[in-house]
Amino acid sequence: MGVIEPIAFRPRTANAATSGRSEVSQTAVVSIGNSPIKAAFNRQELFAILALYGRKVAAGEWRDYALDFAPDKAVFSIFRRASECPMFRVEKCPGFARKQGAYSVVAMSGLIMKRGHELDRVLAVLE
Repeated sequence: MGVIEPIAFRPRTANAATSGRSEVSQTAVVSIGNSPIKAAFNRQELFAILALYGRKVAAGEWRDYALDFAPDKAVFSIFRRASECPMFRVEKCPGFARKQGAYSVVAMSGLIMKRGHELDRVLAVLE
């Protein structure tokens, strides 16, 4: 049986700017291996996505989901069945936030159905 290590949060220090470290506000940087994960869904974004997901599950259209985190993007994948490829992916790419919008909905074929700066408007394509 393996030992699970808890996430250790460090308090902010006053001299963080002088020590060369940058402070992270309202989001925690979690590292897996050697690569820190900088893209993640916050609580409000997950609430909006899971509210839509709950409505579609109640209607019998969707059955499973998966969360994936990479250093440059966070992905919420939606499945019709657990053994299939995802029908849709809701992606958050902070690198595109200034250009095309951080949020996008991608179909199974790879077609970007909607991209934008506001998550609610992007999720409207799935309604």
